[in-house]
Amino acid sequence: MALDDQQRAIIFQHANRLLSTRDYPKTICPSEIARAFSSLELETLEAPDWRATMDDIRGLVWELREAGEIEVMQKGEVLEVERLEDIKGPIRVRKVHT
Repeated sequence: MALDDQQRAIIFQHANRLLSTRDYPKTICPSEIARAFSSLELETLEAPDWRATMDDIRGLVWELREAGEIEVMQKGEVLEVERLEDIKGPIRVRKVHT
């Protein structure tokens, strides 16, 4: 599903809030973003539950990675893959160290 600006803003708001609470090198799981949605936000996202938002969250997380704002990690290592589709399994996310 292509997200509209309001839907994107909901996801980015929660992602930024959660990331801002973790100092480098601490990470968050994308599911933490999904589980933070209120029932009204889930309705706006057209999702029956938080699990239904995970693909959209991963996509927006990847956009933040491409913008150089965050690092996507797996098994404690920063991923150096070119495409989100090449990632299999759970990921973690952290702010880029400044």
